[in-house]
Amino acid sequence: MADNTSHLAIRDWPDHLRPREKLLNKGPQALSDAELLAIFLRTGTSGRSAVDLAEHLLQQFNGLSPLLNASQQRFCQGLGLGAAKYAALQAILELSRRHIESNLRRGKVIDQPQLARDYILSRLDGLNHERFGCLFLDQRHRLIDWHELFRGSIASANIYPREVLRSALDYNAAAVIFAHNHPSGVAEPSQADRDITKVLVQALGHIDVRVLDHLVVADGRCVSFAERGWL
Repeated sequence: MADNTSHLAIRDWPDHLRPREKLLNKGPQALSDAELLAIFLRTGTSGRSAVDLAEHLLQQFNGLSPLLNASQQRFCQGLGLGAAKYAALQAILELSRRHIESNLRRGKVIDQPQLARDYILSRLDGLNHERFGCLFLDQRHRLIDWHELFRGSIASANIYPREVLRSALDYNAAAVIFAHNHPSGVAEPSQADRDITKVLVQALGHIDVRVLDHLVVADGRCVSFAERGWL
């Protein structure tokens, strides 16, 4: 935000600096996290514009993802926030999840890595406990189903290859994409993640099921084993 507008209400800013007008003219991708959040907030507080308040909240919550994933109690502790804002945010997030799921409906061909990433992020990002799931695909890489296979403690999930093989056979899958989250907020795969993936690749290879990827989710990020060359 320019220094000569910092003391002004957003309605008094030049048109090209106002978040809403900027979004309409350039698209949402052109806006910063604070500007997008300001549109959601709509108004600021005494002495703060909506953008100033948004910047303050991003600092208070240590980023956008922790703010979006905050519990109701934690969220409502934020300056200028409350139950009404929390309800509005949850509605927006749920609409987003449903939109993503509608794009990845049963029978959809997974021919773009971003489709799988978006879906996995909507399913696993921000959870407080580790979960391990799988996208089951047919021979043409069409989606059969998503299935959450294991839930773990805040630190780990116990993965049983026998259960993974049984699920792949039950779905008559030809290929799979594994995914799990790291509640720690660090998306970098651990050595244990790499080791269990190797075991699963070998086990599924015996029944001619390909492992296309393993995605690790944390804090809005998604790390791909396939992109790392680990598969």
